[in-house]
Amino acid sequence: MKSIKTLFVVTILVLFTGSAAMAEAMKLDLNAVYGATSFHTQGAMDFAKRVEAHSNGSVLITVHPGGSLGFKGPELLKVVKDGQVPMSDILMGVVAGSAHVFGVSSLPRLVKSYDEAKALYADCKPLYEKSARRWNQKLLYAAPWPPSGLVTKKAIVTRADIDGIKTRTYDKNGAEFLRALGAMPLSMPWGEVYASLRTGMIDSVLTSSESAKNGKFWEVLSHFEPINYAYPLNMVTINLDYWNALSKDQQAAMLKAASETEAAQWAASQARSEEALKAIAAEGITVTPESPELTAELDAAALAIQKKFLKKAKKAEKALLNTYIK
Repeated sequence: MKSIKTLFVVTILVLFTGSAAMAEAMKLDLNAVYGATSFHTQGAMDFAKRVEAHSNGSVLITVHPGGSLGFKGPELLKVVKDGQVPMSDILMGVVAGSAHVFGVSSLPRLVKSYDEAKALYADCKPLYEKSARRWNQKLLYAAPWPPSGLVTKKAIVTRADIDGIKTRTYDKNGAEFLRALGAMPLSMPWGEVYASLRTGMIDSVLTSSESAKNGKFWEVLSHFEPINYAYPLNMVTINLDYWNALSKDQQAAMLKAASETEAAQWAASQARSEEALKAIAAEGITVTPESPELTAELDAAALAIQKKFLKKAKKAEKALLNTYIK
């Protein structure tokens, strides 16, 4: 009889302890701007799995792809700051109007390789983290899109070929760069780009080969010019109030997951860039190498944008950028 009572008590304690552990699990929503097939969204999903594993199931993150929570653009820093959503992925350049330093990674032709982009990120990371804190959030990880190029309806061989094209761009730097080259830049949510190409509202897009592949742009466009415009960073942040509500062990688990995801995403970006170029070419898009004449024109336009950006930079930001802007 005594053993039966003991078994009963142990069973109740196990059930109670299990319920308590489940009650302690922190559940967080992560807003993902891009669709489920985007490698940044896939990276966020991978991050969520890593967090769950490293935290022994005590932190559960649900990723909402395609901006399904209703948050997609320049408002994202404020949205996370106010806790409307605990976490989000954010294209840095899109929120540069709120925090100037977040425009660095999308400065035209500031870096021209993954190694250079990684060095720039390492140099800028303390500034990114400081700006994130000002917006009541913690930067968890960041990784680049593959280098941006122009997807168009014609070959771009000289500056004259850019004149008058109606190009969707993703931030202010891109708009100023294209305008300086004679294009007509337009800003719009990613979800509207394909339809706008169909209707003729735009006839070109400043984006990566990866996005051109995901968007099936071969159905509406015919050329891709890998102009190495930029390696724009996508970051994932968490509201500081939610972060501080985590235990030290949970925070450590999230940071470990973030470090692993960041490394994986940098590697994936480079691999996906090469794969996507082959994929869009196989679908009929002509990939046109940059001509020497065009290189000189692009570099001149880029330098003007870089120097303009530098004038508005704060002291620490300016000191850093002076080592990159020649």
